Amino acid sequence: MTVNKVILIGNLGADPETRTAGTGTVVSKLRIATTERVKDKEGNWNEQTEWHRVTCFGKTAENVAKFLSKGRQVYIEGRLRTEKWQD
Repeated sequence: MTVNKVILIGNLGADPETRTAGTGTVVSKLRIATTERVKDKEGNWNEQTEWHRVTCFGKTAENVAKFLSKGRQVYIEGRLRTEKWQD
């Protein structure tokens, strides 16, 4: 048995980028920042921010374009897929 599930709660770093694919499917791309507070060896609290790229399709992408904007907090649930490219 395998599981491929991701849950992110973070803030949008920019407005969603929405377009319509050649097949007519709406696609929205999001940049989401998640921040974790960690204590260093001296006992000081530091924030570590990770950036995530998320792609939505269809009706979800339409709703993302309609209701979300930069700075909004979002809850994302889905599966993880790594895209590879070469410079």
